[in-house]
Amino acid sequence: MKVFINKRIPEIGINMLQEAGLQIVFPENESLTYEEWLKYCQNADVILNVGGDFKYDKVFFDACPNIKAIALYSVGFDHVDIEEANQRNIPIGNTPDVLSRATSDVAFLLMQSVARRASYNFQKVIDNNWGTFDPLNALGQELYGKTLGVFGLGRIGFQMAEKCKKAFDMEIIYHNRHRNEDTERELGATYVSFDELVRNSDVLSVHANFTPEHKDLFNESVFEKMKPNAIFINTARGGFHQEQDLYNALTEDKIWGAGLDVTNPEPMSADNPILKLSNVCVLPHIGSATLEARNGMARLAAGNIIAFSKGEKMLNCANPEVYSAQSS
Repeated sequence: MKVFINKRIPEIGINMLQEAGLQIVFPENESLTYEEWLKYCQNADVILNVGGDFKYDKVFFDACPNIKAIALYSVGFDHVDIEEANQRNIPIGNTPDVLSRATSDVAFLLMQSVARRASYNFQKVIDNNWGTFDPLNALGQELYGKTLGVFGLGRIGFQMAEKCKKAFDMEIIYHNRHRNEDTERELGATYVSFDELVRNSDVLSVHANFTPEHKDLFNESVFEKMKPNAIFINTARGGFHQEQDLYNALTEDKIWGAGLDVTNPEPMSADNPILKLSNVCVLPHIGSATLEARNGMARLAAGNIIAFSKGEKMLNCANPEVYSAQSS
């Protein structure tokens, strides 16, 4: 079975695949055009996909009829048309859990960085622009006892909420498709409507899986409802927020600040005016960028492929319904 991996992953995953007797194919150059990428995929049985450069849509599946499974080196699978995969009985593996802690750490970091204008003040040091003491200049805000609103209280959202509860004794409110009663009991979290979440959060952190219906969900009308002291955090997908509307909300004092590990579009242009704001912190999508998380992702992605190669169910499958279809 031939496995195409479009970018290098930690050695632990590569070693697992080789020890399982699978043939691994890497591109000569990782900066592939769509046509080059497609050619590699057409000559493979299984794909271990790193990043979201290209879409796994109907065009792809029609062009690559030999693909039997796809293992994603990510939790998110918004770049995969799950319905098309299901029609072809192709399981899509992903890597939940192993990066939950690391990604929530970044959300927690962004929240504090924005609250204390850390990026802005760090730039002052770099520019040798400390200035004289000014008791009113670029003041931050404290987070103790504030309300954290979580949009998508799953694994990562829970980790973020737990940190905020323990560190700052923050009140936790959340909005999900379904209530998370275990978390309500454990953290004293309160389920609220989306409108209540928006209106009552001092910090609003996005952790849901991105779907087309979520595109530009956080837009002008939503930002206008938020508290003027509110901090918006997005470590999920850039598509959740409309970036021009976010910029306007920040510059018109409709919200207090924003911390982004994902942007819309991504990567963000270096001359984007949002980067010049003192109440913003932007990171280049580093949510899972720890040795522990990236190694865990490699193990899980490789494990998904190895299980598939043995005729077993993937350890973590984004479309488990494909197995029900296969057995019926």
